[in-house]
Amino acid sequence: MKVSIITKLLFVQALLITVLVSCKQETPPDAIPLEIAVIEVLQQDVRLESEYTGQTFGQSDIQINPRVDGVIESLNFKEGSVVTKGELLYTIDPLPFQAKVIQAQGNLAESQARLAKAKSDLDMVEPLAKMNALSQRELVAAKEAYNAALAKMSASAASLDNARIELGYCRITAPVSGLIGISKVRVGDYVRPGATSVLNTISDLGDVRVRFTISEQEFLRIFREYNKENSTLKGIGESITLKLSDGSMYPQLGKMSFADRQIDPSTGAITFETAFPNPDKLLRPGQYVKVGVVTDVRKNAIVIPQRAVIEMQGIYQVYVLGANNTVEMKIITPGQSFKDAYVIEDGLKAGDKIAMGGTSLLRNGSVIVPKASNWQPGQADKKAAQTK
Repeated sequence: MKVSIITKLLFVQALLITVLVSCKQETPPDAIPLEIAVIEVLQQDVRLESEYTGQTFGQSDIQINPRVDGVIESLNFKEGSVVTKGELLYTIDPLPFQAKVIQAQGNLAESQARLAKAKSDLDMVEPLAKMNALSQRELVAAKEAYNAALAKMSASAASLDNARIELGYCRITAPVSGLIGISKVRVGDYVRPGATSVLNTISDLGDVRVRFTISEQEFLRIFREYNKENSTLKGIGESITLKLSDGSMYPQLGKMSFADRQIDPSTGAITFETAFPNPDKLLRPGQYVKVGVVTDVRKNAIVIPQRAVIEMQGIYQVYVLGANNTVEMKIITPGQSFKDAYVIEDGLKAGDKIAMGGTSLLRNGSVIVPKASNWQPGQADKKAAQTK
């Protein structure tokens, strides 16, 4: 009996010891500070660009239309190739027009014969009329017959010229040198003259035109700013940029050519045209592109990377590095985008250091190990371009 009680006591004691040991809390290890890239807020002059959607056109886009009707007899070019001015492109069946030429030649010969007879009659009548051997009526009739024959011969000659011109239209040549497209007709197709009857189009790609539109309000703002004395926008028309549909930047800068004479009342926008060199023939008519135009120049602007900014429900914040390497979340007011950066209107000053973030572990008041990093606007875009 005593042995049983002692055994139970020992068991309870062991159980208590186990509970006490299990309840003892271990002291957590000290948190290791995060190593975070830190950049210094920049202050510099920036040229702010506005992007507009544009479309490309050839330096000249010439439609090839038939000027006579007939059956296409041959195609004498390779579609999608470069053709030179005067090169034969299409031939239309010439037989009907050759027949017109032969008929016109016959009519001209007949008119010439009649003219010769009328001239002979007039030469015979004139001296007789002077001797009063014939009446003046007969002289006038002979002159009128000669003039009529002369007019008839002129009309016949004009008809022959027209027939020859129409025969020449059976050979369709390139009006300009350039890149020719896909033919709209094939051998055996019947074509007619007219604006809607297009055989093909030739584009001169020496320089490519790009047209885009600007809203009336934006146009008025830029126009007023441009015409100010000592305006910072002087010369913006000489450095237009172009972004292609794959996001890459076109290596050549464009120049402003002209603006349309009016605001389109249906859209409330005005059309501008720029010209871009196209030495490699990379640009083709019909491409949709982004045209970059400098619309504002900011002096001593505060600039930070866009990826350092945290946006939540319309509130923009950054982590600012403070004393003892502690970060503090601060609300900012970003302005217009500049490359891969924001121009900051309020909340930061030159020389401030901000953490790049990029981790959910970063909190307001966190202590970090700052890793100084160099940064310039457009740096991310350059890396992306090199990767491509």
